[in-house]
Amino acid sequence: MSGIALTTPYLDTDADQLSFSLVLPALDALAVRDLTVGGLDVQLRLLGASHQVFAGPVRETVACLPGVAGGLPGTTVREFDDWTYRFEARVRRFTAAGFSNRVASIRSRSDRKPRALYGIFPGSPEAVTALTVEPHATGLSWRTWHTYPQSRRIVATHTRLEAR
Repeated sequence: MSGIALTTPYLDTDADQLSFSLVLPALDALAVRDLTVGGLDVQLRLLGASHQVFAGPVRETVACLPGVAGGLPGTTVREFDDWTYRFEARVRRFTAAGFSNRVASIRSRSDRKPRALYGIFPGSPEAVTALTVEPHATGLSWRTWHTYPQSRRIVATHTRLEAR
């Protein structure tokens, strides 16, 4: 799937503004992709403030949220019904060339994945939010990337949802 050229500017302008939640309802989305992966209904949601992934009992939000302090957990593990949920996040800073190469790689990877959604925000072809989801024998996993050209930082998340 190719990326979507968005017309709405992104609201999170720095990696440190992102926060994490598992309890928010659907927020206004710039693009949505509905899928069935490993027997579960999955919705990938691209926000002006980053992303939401709804998968089975999980409602993951990583976004710049008004009134919520920024900061992502390194690792979070929770249990939902008969599922184990594991979220990991990391932030990396790159050189200018390294950042451009990594964003190109993220876009290329997303283009090759059959279950992906990514948006390119106005102002820079390197301002990208990308989501991919894959089935696994006992569940599914998804990865997201949030790129910040002004600081050459990339937030990468990896989530696994596995049946217990």
